Amino acid sequence: MTIVIALRTFTEAELGYFDSMPGSDSDPYSFFGFRRGSGAVRARWAENMLIGDAGGTLAVDLDGAVIGDVEWRATAYGPPPMSNAFNIGIRILPAHQGQGHGTNAQIALAEYLFATYPVNRIEAGTDVTNLAEQRALGKAGFTRESVVRGAQWRDGRWNDLVLYSRLRTDTPPQTATTVR
Repeated sequence: MTIVIALRTFTEAELGYFDSMPGSDSDPYSFFGFRRGSGAVRARWAENMLIGDAGGTLAVDLDGAVIGDVEWRATAYGPPPMSNAFNIGIRILPAHQGQGHGTNAQIALAEYLFATYPVNRIEAGTDVTNLAEQRALGKAGFTRESVVRGAQWRDGRWNDLVLYSRLRTDTPPQTATTVR
């Protein structure tokens, strides 16, 4: 049986998802301190349903339920738009981790971004100790490039990240996902 995940916009009723994001006990790589709740997210959703030219957020959907989200933001390496890249991130709820959903969501997000925007590069960084995400990025067709020292303030200290990228010309991996 093939499990199909989809990327889609959040409905207004689902915006409470952002109030219940895991804290440091369940996902140490996603805890950046106290969050402001969904108020800022609700304002962005009312403006553009969380998708704009410089970035966005989509729900990771499994059988009609939100099991996580993917985000992207523009990173300029020269004059935009042709020198822009997108930096992506993902959160999968703990009950759904380790089942390939994150890998499939990142494959689908890269394909969506390449099909929608004139970017040549999509990149992702993850903590040097987050081996599960490093495996997921490799399976999603991303190439490990470097360690970015002291790049992220999280959990009361500076953390090193591993930087991965996927170029438009890279061969995409196979997946069972859709973007709606």
